[in-house]
Amino acid sequence: MTPSARVAAAIALLGALEAQCFAPGARRRPADAVAADFFRERRFIGGGDRRAVSEYAWGVVRQRIRLDWHLARIGMEPTPRLLLLAQMLLGGQGDDHGRARQAVEAAFDGSHYGPPALDAAERRAAAALAGRALVDPAMPEGPRLNLPDWVLPSFRARFGDALPAEAAALEGDAPVDLRANLLKGDRARAAAMLAAEGIACTPTRFSPWGLRLPARRPITGSAAYREGLVEVQDEGSQLIALLADARPGMRVADYCAGAAGKTLAMAATMGNRGKITACDTSAARLEGAAKRLRRAGVDNAERHLLAPGDRWAKRRAGSFDRVLVDAPCTGTGTWRRNPDARLRTQPEDLAELLAVQHDILVKAAELVRPGGRLIYATCSLLPEENEGQMERFLARGGERFAPVPLDGLWTALLPGVTAPCAGPYLSLSPGAQGTDGFFCAVLERAA
Repeated sequence: MTPSARVAAAIALLGALEAQCFAPGARRRPADAVAADFFRERRFIGGGDRRAVSEYAWGVVRQRIRLDWHLARIGMEPTPRLLLLAQMLLGGQGDDHGRARQAVEAAFDGSHYGPPALDAAERRAAAALAGRALVDPAMPEGPRLNLPDWVLPSFRARFGDALPAEAAALEGDAPVDLRANLLKGDRARAAAMLAAEGIACTPTRFSPWGLRLPARRPITGSAAYREGLVEVQDEGSQLIALLADARPGMRVADYCAGAAGKTLAMAATMGNRGKITACDTSAARLEGAAKRLRRAGVDNAERHLLAPGDRWAKRRAGSFDRVLVDAPCTGTGTWRRNPDARLRTQPEDLAELLAVQHDILVKAAELVRPGGRLIYATCSLLPEENEGQMERFLARGGERFAPVPLDGLWTALLPGVTAPCAGPYLSLSPGAQGTDGFFCAVLERAA
């Protein structure tokens, strides 16, 4: 593809994202699913061109809040063409500014496979935007921090003076973390096997099973992955599985298992002894989990589809040693991995999720045996979904449960290793711990 054809394709992809993800009334599909469909329908776009088109489009998605502000300031609507034009121009100064203007002129050249040439209004917009900084001193707090306005009160309550640093970390590149599968070997063996294939990695700071790659690169083709010795899993997610403290011989329920990442980790700490049940409301997710379980060598796990009218939970009330609730949430802790989510997620989603989370907690709590533990986790940075849910649950019928303080639990599991944070619960963020944003509370049922 020519450079201008790549720009035209990026504009078309941005149009698809707007229609299916961000526009009022849109289905709000995940952007990566929309992009996959887009490229599947255009198989003539090769690998290098696909990367270039994606970089254009994802650059706009990552900076959409700021780009919208700039365009509104000059009285222009955020069309896909203007959004990409603004992304290409903003931040250029001096010679960079001149090169940016030249790049725009070359991209919008009206060639056969390129986008139409800029019209008069677009040229005025380009002139108004050229040479401006992407982060403008006149911006209000939301665009300046690249955060939607509705999360600001909650983020301020969570981070206080550290909010600017945390917002910056939430814009950074997410690392690639791997978890060594204890059923097939330890972290040292995994690191050695990866090194033999030229894949460098370092131990993670907190997880005793984790390895971090210095740069994003394909891992699924490596022998260590194919043989089930490593799984891709953020360090924070590994720590939730660690705090579950699932031991050999226990009965464990992963109540919102999804693709079973934490099921795999807990099965490993159980040494394949005992029974772990991966539950979910999605048959597709559970089907996808089956392949991962086989590759990891897990043979003490079963899957169960939760459906309306299902009596599975009632029949097993009070029978599990551990019940993990990795609750559906806003996913604000993963925004550096999923930049489109900061645009798709709306305040009404939070209100709906808070009700769903509480309902799941109440149902899952019934599965815990006396003396057993209920583990509640989210990948959210919002206090309402985390500490707020714990306060609500414990105040409304959760009197049978009491929190297991993090410091004592951590010391018992990893003596001599400093806990990632203070407080009764595990609370992680990209800025403070370098992981995705996670929350985990461990509650013990009275014997």
